[in-house]
Amino acid sequence: MKNVAILGARGFVGKSLNKYLDGRYNVLPITRADFNLLDSDAVKSFLQEKKIDVVINCANQGGSRKTGYDSEKSDVIGNNLKMFFNIENCLTKDMKLINFGSGAQYNKARDLIKIKEDEIGNVIPADDYGYSKYVMSKYINNCKKENIYNPIIFGLYGRFEDYTFKFISNAIIKNLIKMPIVINQNVIFDYLYVDDFLRIVELLIQNDYTNKEFNITPTESIDLVSIVNIINQCGSYKSEIIVNNEGMNYQYTGDNGRLLENIGSDFKFTSYSDGIYDLYKYYEENLSHLDIDTIREDKLLKYCKTKQ
Repeated sequence: MKNVAILGARGFVGKSLNKYLDGRYNVLPITRADFNLLDSDAVKSFLQEKKIDVVINCANQGGSRKTGYDSEKSDVIGNNLKMFFNIENCLTKDMKLINFGSGAQYNKARDLIKIKEDEIGNVIPADDYGYSKYVMSKYINNCKKENIYNPIIFGLYGRFEDYTFKFISNAIIKNLIKMPIVINQNVIFDYLYVDDFLRIVELLIQNDYTNKEFNITPTESIDLVSIVNIINQCGSYKSEIIVNNEGMNYQYTGDNGRLLENIGSDFKFTSYSDGIYDLYKYYEENLSHLDIDTIREDKLLKYCKTKQ
């Protein structure tokens, strides 16, 4: 059984992977309570002593609306790159690293319309988080190591995401507590359901592929108003939809052709209606355990950006 280390196991991606992979592999979930990924000696000791076969790096700093998109942070680039290179420096030819890129590495302050991987670098990201992801991408594509994969995440939704501000979960809960759903400005996204994401990552654990970097996005895109319309069909209550600003914000979608060339064109993505309904039932069953006061306050709406 392979030893799989999940670094950054407390967040949405790490926690989801831990739940899914545990029992299929010998999973070692690592958080900051175990050791600091900025400590190169601690990283090296862990990977060598535990004889890790696959490292999944879910650790990130920045890039979140919850932190105001890092407006007062000065260490995002340095910390993200240090964590990555501390791990990469310890890889042997018998190990595999699954890092995660972000659509932000294409520079998301513009329309990304089914953008392809060969367009990385055409526009340098202006924000620190996107720039750190861009640098990792450039290194992975230019180095000679064949054991590093960098799947690029755009939108991802599902259980364990931060429902206090992540749009789909947040909107579902607002509907369940009979609130209107406020959208700062409508926008088209590629939202991948977490169950599909987990299946793709397991394929990367099990197999070797020609391409080391590819967008992990569904084929179909969707706008925020359409998401709320699906939510309104899940239960008996129909939330009012309030859109604060006219027009469409910058589209955020990636072409998945390279992904399907590698994992197979027969891969079936969960439809938006099925994924949202599944998540709706989960929150309906767990509503009493949620922080409803924070949902009602909706303090993070102010950080949503508007395309003029």
